[in-house]
Amino acid sequence: MEQKLSSVAKTFTPSPIQELSHLAQRSNAINLAEGFPDFPAPSHLKNAAISAINSDFNQYRHVQGICDHLANIMKEMHGLDFDPRTDMAICCGQTEAFAAAVFAIIDPGDEVVLFDPSYETYEGCIRMAGGIPVYVALEPPHWTLDPDRFINSFTARTKAVILNSPHNPTGKVFTKDELETIAGACCRRDCMAITDEVYEHITYDNIKHISLASLPGMQERTIITSSLSKTFSVTDSAPAPFQEAALTALRSPPEYFEKLRREYESKRDYIVHLIAGIGFQIKFKPRGAFFLFAELPENYLLSDVEYVKELIKQAGVVAVPGCGFFHTTLSTEKLSQVGCSYQERYIRFAFCKSSATLAAAAQKLAELSDAMGCVTGGKNA
Repeated sequence: MEQKLSSVAKTFTPSPIQELSHLAQRSNAINLAEGFPDFPAPSHLKNAAISAINSDFNQYRHVQGICDHLANIMKEMHGLDFDPRTDMAICCGQTEAFAAAVFAIIDPGDEVVLFDPSYETYEGCIRMAGGIPVYVALEPPHWTLDPDRFINSFTARTKAVILNSPHNPTGKVFTKDELETIAGACCRRDCMAITDEVYEHITYDNIKHISLASLPGMQERTIITSSLSKTFSVTDSAPAPFQEAALTALRSPPEYFEKLRREYESKRDYIVHLIAGIGFQIKFKPRGAFFLFAELPENYLLSDVEYVKELIKQAGVVAVPGCGFFHTTLSTEKLSQVGCSYQERYIRFAFCKSSATLAAAAQKLAELSDAMGCVTGGKNA
């Protein structure tokens, strides 16, 4: 069967995040790797799905009600005017939506600009469409965008820019100035933009999410992708009963979204304190999404992959090595400032977990810290 795969598909490897989750299951470890909540979805959402199933919503479903409501939301949140009949499509989650967007606009040989580090799915979709990923490194520790580096990444073949904000894995929320830099380049170069805005309701410290499409000249050249999965703690799907539930979810009152934001901000503060307490360097506190991208201590010589393996074996906690999110490197000048191996120095912890799960992880990490003299007591320290 393998010999029948396309030349691009043959180059793909299993997701390290999924592999680590499987290892966590086999080891009965606490999973702080994958970004899925381990607590229940909202009851009003589940009840709507159950009601729809019992009402025999089991045939092809017209989704106009969802599109109408989404159009109203986009108008209220971002001041954008969308025609729900022609400007929106319902997909089975953000990954399918992103793939559909890429295949709709990318021809073989087109270049697509991405920011590094980046979520692993993007590159595969681009390459399957025949596109060429071009990575622009964000500068640690605050993951800032260098305007010159970004603008210099464009060529005559650049077709689109991919923007994920709030950002996985770092928790960065791109600033208004950074968004204006991106928008200006897209307008001048007549390029498209595909955004991943799945964490649009999960931001901290009174920071508000700004959609790139809301900037001047960008609505007509931006494809926005998002999903219910992060906001409502569900895995996306599009059968008719779940569309009914989705409509119920989208009609949730403002209090729901504010409560969601407060609860995740509390979890963020908890895990920042926890991970800093075992010796990690927290130079950047996440401002959105639900991941902490933490740097190993300077005198800890294990790589990110080695550390994660030790963490599973010795503490029964699993996280994600950061190297899988990186695809490029900084200039020689920048490398001298941050260290040549910075791409192997970050660990991603997901804090979209119940209080019980986070407390159990804290207990295990505390026991490991007591036994080993904290994480800084690692190899050759």
